[in-house]
Amino acid sequence: MFTAIRAAVIRELRSFLSAVFDGLGDWAIFCLSTLRWMATRRPYSHTIVPVSFTVGYQSVFVIVLTGFFIGMVLAVQSIFQFQKVGLGTWSGSIINVSVVRELGPVLAATMLAGRVGSAMAAEMATMRVSEQIDALSCLGANPIHYLVVPRFFACVLLIPLLTAFADIAGVVGSALICTQIYGIEPHHYWQHSRDNVKMFDLFSGMLKPVFFGAAISLISCHRGFRSRPGAEGVGRAATEAFVLSFVAILVLDFFLALFLNTLHERLVIYVGIR
Repeated sequence: MFTAIRAAVIRELRSFLSAVFDGLGDWAIFCLSTLRWMATRRPYSHTIVPVSFTVGYQSVFVIVLTGFFIGMVLAVQSIFQFQKVGLGTWSGSIINVSVVRELGPVLAATMLAGRVGSAMAAEMATMRVSEQIDALSCLGANPIHYLVVPRFFACVLLIPLLTAFADIAGVVGSALICTQIYGIEPHHYWQHSRDNVKMFDLFSGMLKPVFFGAAISLISCHRGFRSRPGAEGVGRAATEAFVLSFVAILVLDFFLALFLNTLHERLVIYVGIR
């Protein structure tokens, strides 16, 4: 009995690991093909402009709204703790550093993974199910160059810009709550924020969205290209794109935070940059 259960568990585990590694290998080949086409031939202007409009302009409102409420919620949760120890004017420094370095990039990327990534996956999956991707190949156009490369460019270039909008909205929202609702002196609030938010914080906050955008575009397009047939396959591709993109954002954020913190320490020691 025990031997049979152990054999079944080992068999299921082996099957799961085999599927995981097969999927990672297929995604790696897909990424390399995208990078090869991106390096050898520039994308068509008539494909990148509509994608950039969808990824960038149509996401501004939801990103600004998200960043604004991120700053306000963080201010509401933090201000009481600072006021207990008489450091209310220092709340801006912690809140703004948190928004610029972590919360702004991560939550903006998560929102875009749900809005942009799922839409990309559903669009690619619909084209796969309706055989439009096969039609592109028959017409002599490479589907990855025609469909994936413009979306990769749009996400890598525009998601950092959208993150900047989210950061600005978060800083404004936190300042509004702290100075207008809880009566923090604006001069000291902004002075402490200016003294503690460094250029390296802005750099790290803008570098992370580049990797997040690349992950969102590649994962979403890959899930769409590998969609199963039927309406169920399209829906599953969109769901998998969001879930995998969200996991990738968290994993990338962890390793990028380790790398950037180590880099900052080395720059402080050897160069004196703060």
